[in-house]
Amino acid sequence: MYLYVKAIHIIFIVTWFAGLFYMPRLFIYNVEANTKDETSRKVLQEQFGIMMKRLWYGITWPSAILTLIFGIWVLFASGYSKIVFEPAGRWMLIKLIFVLFLYLYHFSLHKIFKQQAAGIFNYTSQQLRIWNEVATIFLVAVVMLVVVKQNLSALWGVLGLLSFVVLLMSAIKIYKLLRK
Repeated sequence: MYLYVKAIHIIFIVTWFAGLFYMPRLFIYNVEANTKDETSRKVLQEQFGIMMKRLWYGITWPSAILTLIFGIWVLFASGYSKIVFEPAGRWMLIKLIFVLFLYLYHFSLHKIFKQQAAGIFNYTSQQLRIWNEVATIFLVAVVMLVVVKQNLSALWGVLGLLSFVVLLMSAIKIYKLLRK
């Protein structure tokens, strides 16, 4: 039964991340629709609003909740809950901290979604492009921890993650230059 629960947990992680990756893209498109003429802006923002609502409430939120439920189940069924504060389980503790921050990121997207649904645009498309990459950073950190576990050196893990962040931010800057 454990492997089935673990598989379902992974499936909901994938669908949750699909929402976390695409939702900020819709925010960006919605913000950029403000630069269009009134008729186009209205049509685009109405369509983006429908898409955001369906993605957020139909896929992203349910997946986040089911990821949490099945993740807790896996944590206890695997026995990692017993060693999470011991040296052998340190990787799991760090992973859970990253997961906590991932849920905070999820809540930040919810806030932006509610703002945009109300016609409030507090962020530029460039700021949202940068915010869009946060989920990628969490994904890389969590996957590396889960696969490499305690074999990952803290120093190399931090350096690798920081290098990845620098690479992502550089790519965003290059993309911005190419768009101009």
